[in-house]
Amino acid sequence: MKISIRKQFAIVFGVLMAGTILLCWFINNTFLEDYYFKNKQKAMLNAYAVINQASNEGTIGSDAFDIEFQNICGRNNISIIILDAQTQTIKTSMSDYEVLSRQLLGYLFERDLKLKEKLLVEEAQYEIRMFTDIRLQQDYLDMWGVLDNGNLFLFRTPLESIRESVELANRFLAYVGLGAAFFSALVILLVSGKVTEPIMELVRISGKMIQLDFDAKYTGNSKTEIALLGKNINELSETLENTISELKSANNELKRDIERKNKIDEMRIEFLSNVSHELKTPIALIQGYAEGLKEGISEDEESKDFYCEVIMDEAAKMNNMVKKLLTLNQLEFGNDTVTLERFDITALVMTYLQSVELLCTQKGIRVQMREYPPIHVWADEFMVEEVFGNYFSNAMNHAALDKVIDVKLVLKEGKVRVSVFNSGHPIPEDSISHIWEKFYKVDKARTREYGGSGVGLSIVKAIMNAIHQEYGVKNYENGVEFWFELDRGEGEG
Repeated sequence: MKISIRKQFAIVFGVLMAGTILLCWFINNTFLEDYYFKNKQKAMLNAYAVINQASNEGTIGSDAFDIEFQNICGRNNISIIILDAQTQTIKTSMSDYEVLSRQLLGYLFERDLKLKEKLLVEEAQYEIRMFTDIRLQQDYLDMWGVLDNGNLFLFRTPLESIRESVELANRFLAYVGLGAAFFSALVILLVSGKVTEPIMELVRISGKMIQLDFDAKYTGNSKTEIALLGKNINELSETLENTISELKSANNELKRDIERKNKIDEMRIEFLSNVSHELKTPIALIQGYAEGLKEGISEDEESKDFYCEVIMDEAAKMNNMVKKLLTLNQLEFGNDTVTLERFDITALVMTYLQSVELLCTQKGIRVQMREYPPIHVWADEFMVEEVFGNYFSNAMNHAALDKVIDVKLVLKEGKVRVSVFNSGHPIPEDSISHIWEKFYKVDKARTREYGGSGVGLSIVKAIMNAIHQEYGVKNYENGVEFWFELDRGEGEG
């Protein structure tokens, strides 16, 4: 970001204000003096009209007119003298009126060489002239002429006062303009900050969306177009999240389709071979005990009950095995759709542990897991639960020594590793590479004791291959740790 909108606002409004103040100063400096000058001429003409009317009405010597006369002179800074036809002074605003009297007579009869005149207005009854007193080096505006009753008059006002007023006005405008510009700049910075704050919030949210983190939402409550933009960004975020989920699912399906064709024939042959082999033992047991019951090998009820329990137990094991084989078959043949979605793996693990808490207590197993914050991942939630369930079931069935199960969630670069450790005896090294194979059993007697089929870890392998993620096992001196990894939800630290 080379320059922020806030600074742009401040610069644009600052330049506009400075330009406005400079324009006002230029107009004042150029035209204000002329405006004052014309206004002074207008004041003289108004004074002439009032005095001429009073002269015609004969009230020029009244006390009431004296007040008005003084107001005219004081308000407009005009010196006035009125003479009769014999040049005798009738009325004047100055105690030293001889100068004005001589000037008026000079206009009538002669010109003072010390005056430099400029005729501005010439009418039948009066003239308005601007002149410069060469001796005093001052400019004046004079209006002189004859009233309707024949009396002579002269109005004089100095132009230096006008120029001084103009200078003071321009100087005051400059000071006020500088102060106003500085104050306005501060106000603009504050106001633009309020305007750009929701924009920066939208920038932050869009930055997270670039990292595919769709949890951040715009929560501003303004009524401006920015709020509408924020609403649209929120909807865009939800749409992108759903679309990415669909794309990931579609991409995963495409990968599976490519691999499926080459594996189907091989897996069919292997599946039939393994099923026929694994079902031989329970079928033989069921057949043998059933024939024994039919032939009446043992007549007492206790023995019959035992035979029936064996048959039922083997049938249940076969049923469980068939269900797992069907699940495995669907996974390996690609008939089970994988739906990649974003969910909280911490919540999934905690919910599962709560569901098996009573069973662990009955078996005397102590489950350890520290508190973790919500950790979002991309995967098929139901398949991940199946993987974790298989790991935890194995841990419960093989927990020994201290009978401890330790569950951990470890954050890695873009991944999270879920591990299940159980105290007990490590897996023999020569068996580690085979435990993911269907129907492989490290300790067949112990596996049969808790009803294991040897298919659970094969299901784990099929699921992890289906979602294209890593999994594995690690031996320790005091136990075994099974683990799997998932892609973390983007944008999480």
